[in-house]
Amino acid sequence: MNAHLRFVQGNEACVEGALYAGLEFFAGYPITPSTEIAEHLSRRLPERGGKFIQMEDEIASMCAIIGASLTGHKVLTATSGPGFSLKQEALGYAIMAEIPCVIVNVQRGGPSTGIPTHIAQGDVNQARWGTHGDHAIIALTASNHQDVFAMTVEAFNMAETFRTPVILLFDEVVGHMRERLLLPEPGQIPLVDRLKTSVREGVDYHPYLPREDGRLPMADFGGVHRYNVTGLYHDMWGFPSDNPKVVHGLIRHLVDKIENHVEQITRYKSFYLDDARTVLVSYGAAARTALHVVEGQRKRGQKYGLLELQTLWPFPAEVVADTCAGAERVVVVEMNMGQVCREVQRVVNDPGKVFLANRIDGVLVTPTDIRQTLRLIAGQGV
Repeated sequence: MNAHLRFVQGNEACVEGALYAGLEFFAGYPITPSTEIAEHLSRRLPERGGKFIQMEDEIASMCAIIGASLTGHKVLTATSGPGFSLKQEALGYAIMAEIPCVIVNVQRGGPSTGIPTHIAQGDVNQARWGTHGDHAIIALTASNHQDVFAMTVEAFNMAETFRTPVILLFDEVVGHMRERLLLPEPGQIPLVDRLKTSVREGVDYHPYLPREDGRLPMADFGGVHRYNVTGLYHDMWGFPSDNPKVVHGLIRHLVDKIENHVEQITRYKSFYLDDARTVLVSYGAAARTALHVVEGQRKRGQKYGLLELQTLWPFPAEVVADTCAGAERVVVVEMNMGQVCREVQRVVNDPGKVFLANRIDGVLVTPTDIRQTLRLIAGQGV
């Protein structure tokens, strides 16, 4: 038996990806359906010399990983909907202070405590706009365990590259089902390490002065450089400022460092799209059902294809628009009331050809659900 082949839950695949990426500190609080991430890391992380701590709540968990990241460590927290809601204020702080960290949200039904043990994908827009103010964010997802592993590694790499929080937006079905995972050899997937400042002790250090390539070197907080960290608008030294020029420049920097690199951040998978007349767009566990339908329709001679999104934010508008440009109809398959569907309608050349196939009752969308939507579309003459 191959020593690197595992049969695991999706939450375990996330753990393996985080450890592969170099995770050094985890803080979290148990919550269904993400608890297995904390459970496995409570054992695995200390074995590797890392630190695991169960905090008193999700607010403290988010604050703890912010502090650990500032001291130079790769960090992670994991939660689900209600806990993700609690993290929003500290998430905004991490965005403003440009602190690399990874936040896993294994989605369940909501709002409030909702339906804890069943699937939903209702946190897509919360991931984008949950914290207040104008900002940019990276949110990644996956539909199978190999991709959960890969996207987790990508999340750590992007957090370090863009000095920003990155959200992993999984769902209950992917988190709890079991399938094979092939672990790559160390070094097989490139890893991005923290970019440390080369400024020597005693020399003026500007913690928020980007290099020409846009990256911000960091000094470990508590190390040789003393500097200010704040959630207020701040200058290149980190001190609060209400100077309009400084405020404008900082918000443009925070947004542009992500929105200007959409092509670099975008991850997606395509299936049978070369000649597709009907394009399904989906993500997470729902994409598994969508692919089943596409392959079934293909066997019947129907020209169906699937665009599976793995980057949800920044929304890959160009990829979606180009993919759907020649389609007669586009069907978005998701487990909410159309949060990605509205984004697809926004970017395609004809919003009237975009339809939603969904479920919002805690049950994974089925092939029958999608086919019923397709029959309704056909009945409308589209």
